[in-house]
Amino acid sequence: MLRFKKIVFQSIALVAIVLFSNFSASAQDGKAIFQANCASCHNPIKDATGPALQGVDKRVPSKEWIYNWVHNSAKVISSGDKYANDLYNKWNKTAMTAFPQLSNAEIDAVVKYVNDYKAPSATPAAGAATSNAPEEDNSNMYILVTLALLVLMVILWKVNSGLKRVANEKQGLPNVKEIPFYRNKLFVAIAIILAFILAGYWIANGSIEMGRQQNYKPEQPIFYSHKVHAGINQINCLYCHAGAEKSKHAMVPSTNVCMNCHKQINEYTGEAEHPLYNEEGEKINGTEQIQLLYKYAGWDPVKKDYIRDEKGAIQATPIKWTKIHNLPDHVYFNHSQHVAVGKVPCQQCHGPIQEMDEVYQFSPLSMGWCINCHRQTKVQFENNNYYSIFEKYHQELKDKKRDGVTVEEIGGLECQRCHY
Repeated sequence: MLRFKKIVFQSIALVAIVLFSNFSASAQDGKAIFQANCASCHNPIKDATGPALQGVDKRVPSKEWIYNWVHNSAKVISSGDKYANDLYNKWNKTAMTAFPQLSNAEIDAVVKYVNDYKAPSATPAAGAATSNAPEEDNSNMYILVTLALLVLMVILWKVNSGLKRVANEKQGLPNVKEIPFYRNKLFVAIAIILAFILAGYWIANGSIEMGRQQNYKPEQPIFYSHKVHAGINQINCLYCHAGAEKSKHAMVPSTNVCMNCHKQINEYTGEAEHPLYNEEGEKINGTEQIQLLYKYAGWDPVKKDYIRDEKGAIQATPIKWTKIHNLPDHVYFNHSQHVAVGKVPCQQCHGPIQEMDEVYQFSPLSMGWCINCHRQTKVQFENNNYYSIFEKYHQELKDKKRDGVTVEEIGGLECQRCHY
């Protein structure tokens, strides 16, 4: 994942084209292109790391100039272009990175998006739905209804027994004395057997689940919504978790990665469309959470600069994020092996992460769960140099004798693959 540098330009800054080789934005989707590539340094309607972009096509010499500037700003500056040099000097002589791979259609789409952009209203529209509020927990009601039905069943059973005795007396039939259920040998035997079965299941299941954290959702020092970032704003997972395709660990992003965007995004403007709530149902102020980030990062939003001590060191404090997905020490898991080689999407293990406000452990991450995945998942076997040694399978694929290769078939169930 490329690290975004501070880049400034008056026209269109498309910062770092998406780094997944299998991910490309539509040239017509200006919003997606802008959010994925330029939102870290630019805002459509206000100056940030770079200038506001709205109306940029009216300010620059020509549309062709925009294309040339985005494709290679250094070349435009070195050509002696007065407008380009004035722009370069105005923004502290910080040259823009060249993006020759961007098409003119993509640039046009971004220009149209920033020109049509309107600041979201902080006040929700009348009658706006609040579907993001936490759903009411009705489990207690279900328990009460169940208990009420059990009591009703006992009452009806007693009424039935009483009516039966009255009917026998009228017909002159003897009434057999009922044995209390707790002294009935059959009932007692069934109860003991059921108790042993349930106790055994509970003990065995508890032992198997020991150490697992499925559905674990800890409170974090900063309320970070993956739904807002990865879902609504379509930020690629690899921008924050840069190690996922390169190393064993996906990596928790450092504060400066957050600040790449939040140097210019200093308020949460999505209250109307997506209000934030925590697990307890309390409403979260998104702007306050951004200000909390500034305190950790040692950033002064007024001066737009870092707070430094007498020696020039930034007064920052690391954010103590709580780790959610934990594996036993004897288990080996390599993110790059799964993401870069196996082409496994993030959601296959982490669930619909783009829909979570507060992240929780979606999958059990158990041995059985991993093995079942290895038995069922077909890897991207063809056109993948990592699997070039499996000549037999390549030939069978060419001969149409099989339609794919699972992880199990290439040694994915060997103990040493996951255990040291």
